[in-house]
Amino acid sequence: MSTEASAARVRTVRLESPEETHRLGVRLGELLEPGDFVGLIGDLGAGKTHLVRGVADGANVPRSEVASPTFAIVYPYSGRIPLYHADLYRLTDYDDLYATGFLDLEGTESAMLVEWLDKIPQAAPRDYLRVTLKHAGGEARELMAEAFGVRPAALLDSWMG
Repeated sequence: MSTEASAARVRTVRLESPEETHRLGVRLGELLEPGDFVGLIGDLGAGKTHLVRGVADGANVPRSEVASPTFAIVYPYSGRIPLYHADLYRLTDYDDLYATGFLDLEGTESAMLVEWLDKIPQAAPRDYLRVTLKHAGGEARELMAEAFGVRPAALLDSWMG
């Protein structure tokens, strides 16, 4: 589990609409490989769901499978690669996370998208991509992506240049 280090790479971009957020998610989904871990941070309505739906589209997950895992905590998706989508919003601490079986998924041959990672940051592995979304007025959002580790840095370079 993560012990916070400095990001190897950081990229920031302004997204003017939910559609633009979705398109950026599609690009990330096209690039994800088994073992990738993407932690998402942002207030309610910041665009995490738009980004996740885009990632799922990019990973060829059928749209009918994509749902918010707020109540189930973790949803498995089948697409180009296996993809797990977790939402830590309702959890209070690491013990809650442990009880869900979430920790058993790390290191599997799947990619992981984890919303509300800031609630339980130790849920992240040492190497991961952290994506923070913030309101930037109207429908605009600011997205900051931080790569921790070699593979996440390569992923970020491919995704956002």
